[in-house]
Amino acid sequence: MNRIDGKALATDIRAKVRADIATSGIAPTLAVLLVGDDPASRIYVNLKEKACTEAGIVTDIRRLPGDTSSADLVALIETWNADAHIDAILVQVPLPSGHDQDAVIAAIDPKKDVDGFHPTNEAALLAGEATLFPPVHEGILRLIGATDVVLKTSNAVIIANSETFAAPLERLLTVAGCATDIYGPADLDRAKLKDADIVVIAIGHANFLTATMVKAGVCIIDVGTNRLADGKVVGDVDAASFESVDGWLSPVPGGVGPMTVALLLKNTFELAKRRT
Repeated sequence: MNRIDGKALATDIRAKVRADIATSGIAPTLAVLLVGDDPASRIYVNLKEKACTEAGIVTDIRRLPGDTSSADLVALIETWNADAHIDAILVQVPLPSGHDQDAVIAAIDPKKDVDGFHPTNEAALLAGEATLFPPVHEGILRLIGATDVVLKTSNAVIIANSETFAAPLERLLTVAGCATDIYGPADLDRAKLKDADIVVIAIGHANFLTATMVKAGVCIIDVGTNRLADGKVVGDVDAASFESVDGWLSPVPGGVGPMTVALLLKNTFELAKRRT
């Protein structure tokens, strides 16, 4: 199985963003909201902060207790919306249980929504009118683009628990000419999966997808991140079962994650340019 090196692709994107910012005369600012003590979320925010610093992006990171009310979170976001120095806003998800995550994200000014999760921006993407794509979705398309798979002659299966994740990706793949079906792990059509040229999986189930479930030559994008009892981080794909199989696989770690961070930087700079 050929490994799709997300780290290498992300390094090139980050270098370009850094160079573009350096010559632009713009100092982009990204506001980040982290609520609670989820270890994975804390790691992700730290990685994003470090990447921003290296790119020349200023960060305003608020780390708030998990029991902070949703109303207080919305109030903070509204302050950022009104702050002319803030170009982009990111809410690290998932929020702790008890919070109205949809309401918090909907409070973001769509023009400062760096992740593309605001309902207005999601609707624009589904209507084919988006001018900025969610970093994770664009990252997936770029990873596929690094292979010899041709989207407009392919068929794809998305295995996901979240319609919010799957629907925009289905739209982007369909626009590119790729026939696409969405399934959850419980209603998965095994025959469709076996015939797929592209499989994108994001279910949070360690080692769910094995080599016997797909055909040779398949391109698999693993969006899952799962921490095992021994501390090892793995994806939703049983990578070991694919070692002697023809095709392409984005690894975990080192695939979608680095691309998402790199494209977050690109989006932040793009939003800053639009506001100057």
